[in-house]
Amino acid sequence: MISRRTVALALTIAALSGPAWSASAGAVKTFDTDNDGTLDLAEVKKAAAALFARLDPDHDGTLDARELRGRLTAKELAVADPDHDGTLTLDEYLAVVEQRFNAANPDKDGTLDAKELNSRAGRALLRLLR
Repeated sequence: MISRRTVALALTIAALSGPAWSASAGAVKTFDTDNDGTLDLAEVKKAAAALFARLDPDHDGTLDARELRGRLTAKELAVADPDHDGTLTLDEYLAVVEQRFNAANPDKDGTLDAKELNSRAGRALLRLLR
């Protein structure tokens, strides 16, 4: 017999994991331009470049911490900023995106599915796309 406590715990786990999983699946649907059910690096970089353009209201070709709106911590920004000017160019931003894509792709198959996007590394990547 399954106890009420076990059922409650299972329902809690399902409730906590459900939204992240559906958000990851939604990301696949949103950014999957070839409709194969996964995201490849080209699709991810295309989405990141489009977001970069939207986040750059002054059109100076860079994003500062304010424009990044919490997508990177101060420490992450410092690491991603090789010229140490406090901003990221599109190329620098896409380099971070590629690093996070690779971190979220442990099987190294060149694509990310909803399960991989739901990992810690996948969620970090998604913060750079939304």
